[in-house]
This record gives sequence, structure tokens and C-alpha cells, in this order.
Amino acid sequence: MSPHEPHPTYDAVIVGGGHNGLVAAGYLARAGRSVLVLERLDHTGGAAVSTRPFAGVDARLSRYSYLVSLLPEKIVRDLGLRFRVQGRTISSYTPVERDGRPTGLLVGGGEERTRDAFARLTGGEREYAAWRRFYGMTGEVAQRIFPTLTEPLPSRDELRRRVDDDEAWRVLFEEPIGVAVEERFADDLVRGVVLTDALIGTFADAHDPSLKQNRCFLYHVIGGGTGAWDVPVGGMGALTDALAAAARDAGAVIATGHEAVRIATDGRTAEVTYRTAEGEGVASARHVLVNASPQALAELTGDTPPGPAEGAQLKVNMLLTRLPRLRDTAVDPREAFAGTFHIAEGYRQLAAAHAQAAAGELPTAPPSEIYCHSLTDPSILGADLVERGYQTLTLFGLHTPARLFERDNDAVREELLKATLAQLDAHLAEPLADCLALDADGRPCIEARTPLDLERDLGLPGGNIFHRDLSWPYADESTGRWGVETPHANVLLCGAGAVRGGGVSGVPGHNAAMAVLEAAQG
Repeated sequence: MSPHEPHPTYDAVIVGGGHNGLVAAGYLARAGRSVLVLERLDHTGGAAVSTRPFAGVDARLSRYSYLVSLLPEKIVRDLGLRFRVQGRTISSYTPVERDGRPTGLLVGGGEERTRDAFARLTGGEREYAAWRRFYGMTGEVAQRIFPTLTEPLPSRDELRRRVDDDEAWRVLFEEPIGVAVEERFADDLVRGVVLTDALIGTFADAHDPSLKQNRCFLYHVIGGGTGAWDVPVGGMGALTDALAAAARDAGAVIATGHEAVRIATDGRTAEVTYRTAEGEGVASARHVLVNASPQALAELTGDTPPGPAEGAQLKVNMLLTRLPRLRDTAVDPREAFAGTFHIAEGYRQLAAAHAQAAAGELPTAPPSEIYCHSLTDPSILGADLVERGYQTLTLFGLHTPARLFERDNDAVREELLKATLAQLDAHLAEPLADCLALDADGRPCIEARTPLDLERDLGLPGGNIFHRDLSWPYADESTGRWGVETPHANVLLCGAGAVRGGGVSGVPGHNAAMAVLEAAQG
């Protein structure tokens, strides 16, 4: 398509070729609509991509987004995607030193093993019984809420009736999650493991009155109606490659290297001006779907932008020649790293880290969590690396808001990475550095990304992986029927900042496509 082609016309122009934009493109094209996807970068996928980050090494890693829970099977089925996920037999392992000896909590591998692990750590049955009751409750909520994500937004009262559990509603929707954690659990480590789901990409205390930690917790426990977080087989890029293929096969035009710079609309038709290396062009459409942040949407339409967003995470990718040995010899590293390996995430540690970061200081004991993709799915590694026993590690750090990096992003990144790995090393029988593979230039295979890096590379506002604070999954005075509506009748937001956005879900893309198709039906 020539950048100077005069006013090509489509039923829908989608700004941004991330996974949500590709989902919307697939649905609309399959419904017979003409669709153009404009992507600024030279590839589709957004944050849900696989890359080979280490020179000369055949390891294709999920560079940014890395696990799948919120993607409805309905979308996979409707779009005929050749994509699957693999469950993890171990949910988590959390090491700790108690009474001068290394121990920990292994969750998974069967009910009996999990019960024994709780007893080994806490000395009794109480905490495991409380764990079973608590996650039994959230499991019931998940089964009732998850199907609503691809339906028109329910009202708050409608969703409460659907949940049909006053205690669960109070715990999840009305009071800070810290109240429930402290009421139900006594052990500091168990409390911390529960709380971590409320803090992924969310800078908040357990008792934050805004309840943004509750919203984060809710989205982390409802995925698939079970709350399970699965490994994308082939890496996250396998999903977005499948989505792009499905959209193209249905007739959508995907134009990479095309950056949208302006949207003009009268509510009935719209024109999207885009820029390429050769110049500018314009595409006309009945509907425009924006797979970008609310801030980017406002810049495109000339509307008043929302308040600033801020990310609060460190993302680290690593390749190892072998998994490190643990100080806790009761646990096999192949199990400990197969699930989520929690580091410095005791309840008091999380509170201390948040307090330090809120005061403008890097946490002295940065909390983080790690998992090994290649244990579940070795296909992301070349056959030679698999044969030699190489493994990947993905680390996600908490409580590191973007403001901490503003004085010197590179220097603070290195300082934080060093402190984070020191917390991991405290639980290892050998330094992690001894296990790192080397790339073709002899450099350790490790890369770290701060919120400022994600803002620069991906356009995430403030590096916020959700584009803004997560929303409740119900309607209020600011939402439309599908949670994707904007002040302009024919311009929709289909990125993570839509209501019920966040995570690798495709839900905003699905819902924006449904809104377009409903509008066409009158």
C-alpha cells in the first residue's frame, strides 16, 4: 500500500497491532468487514512477542508478557487459532530461612504434597485449611465472573448477584485485601504468597484505600474460571503470530511501519493520518479502534489526556547453562523453578519494600518472582541447548515505581538488578552468576527492563503494563455498554486501558469488535 494512496476506505481501521488489535481485526474480518491494521513497529505483537535477545544464542524468549491466564478459550476457538498453553504442575515455591535453617513452601504436585509442605513450614494444619477455604472461595468467584468478561458490562448490582456470596464480595470488592489476608492467615510467608497476586504491576500497600490492589488480585485469580497461569507453548509470540495469521487469512490488511499520528472524526466517519518512512497517508473508516493507551488515544484525537500512569516493575530475562542448586535440599530445583519462585515476598518484606519505594528509595530487599518457561516448554530453545541442559529464567520485580529511575535509569537499573539477584542468591547453594550462559560475544545472557525502558520501547505510559490502574469488571457512570467506548461514537479503545483490560487476554479486542458489529445491526 503506497503511503500516498488517496483516502483508501475501510469499514474499520485499527491503530496498533498488539494482541488486542489483532483479536479485533480477526473478529471484524471474519464478519466480512474490510479492516486495516496500522502498526508503528516493523512487527506485530506489542508486548506479547518472542525474541532472541542474546547474540548468537538460539533461545526465543517471551520478552515482556510471559504467562497466560485471562485469554478466554472462546477467542481461541472463534478465531481458529493454532495456539495452546501448557499447565504447570507446581504453582509456587517460596524459600525462607527459619530458625537458622533453609526451608520453604512448595504449593502444587498434588493435595497431599501441598498439605505436607504447609505442615513442614508452619508446624500444623491450620494454615493449609485456611488456604483451602480462601482459594475455594476465590475459585467460586472466578467461575462466576470470568464468563462475563466477553459479555456486555454488568452493573455492580448485577455482578454482585452473579457472585452470590456476600463474604466473597466484601473481601474482594469492598475492603482492602490486607484485611482478609490478616484475618485468615497467621504465617508471614503464607500471607505474603497470597498478597503477591494483588501487587503484580501495581504499586500499592495491602491496605491501600483505593482498592487498586483488590482489582489486581481479582484479575489474577479469575483467569479461565480457575485462576491458573499457564505457559504459552512456543512463547508468547506464538499467540500473536497466530492472531496475525488469522486476521490476514480472514482478509485484514496489516501494515507495519505505519504510525498513526492523528484521528479526525465527526462521530459517523473518521480519517486516520499515518506516517511511514516515505511520507504521510490517510485512511478513512466508519470505525476506528485504538489498541494503545488512553494517553495515546487522547493525543490522536486531541482530547484532554487522562492523568499520568506509572509502572512499578522490573522485568529480567536470563538464559542458564543449568538451574542453580538450592540451600533447601528438600526441594528439587526443577520443581522449585517450574512454578512461581517467590523471592523476598514475605508479608512484612512486601510492606517494607513498598514503604521504602514510596519514600523515594530503592527497596533494600527487592521482592520478585521467577519462573522457568523451558521446564514446561523446551520448544523455545534450540535442540542443541536442550540437549546441553540449558534453561531460561524470567524474573518480575515488584515495588519499583518509575519515579525511582528518573534520576539515572541505567545506573538505577544496574543497582536494582544487583540487589534483586542478591536476594535470590541468599537462597541458592551457588551464585546465579555461575549458572548464566554466555552469548556469542562472551557476555552473560541477562537483560533487564525498567518501567522507563518499557515506556520508551513499547509506548506504555510510565511503563505501566496495564496502561492505567485496573478497573472493576462492571459498569459505572464512566463506562459504556462494552467498556471500550470513548467520547467519540465511532472511536473505540481496545487496548489494556479499556474496562476489563490488562494482561494477555484479548478481551478488549473482542469487546470492541462486538461493539462495532452491534452498531452495524442498529
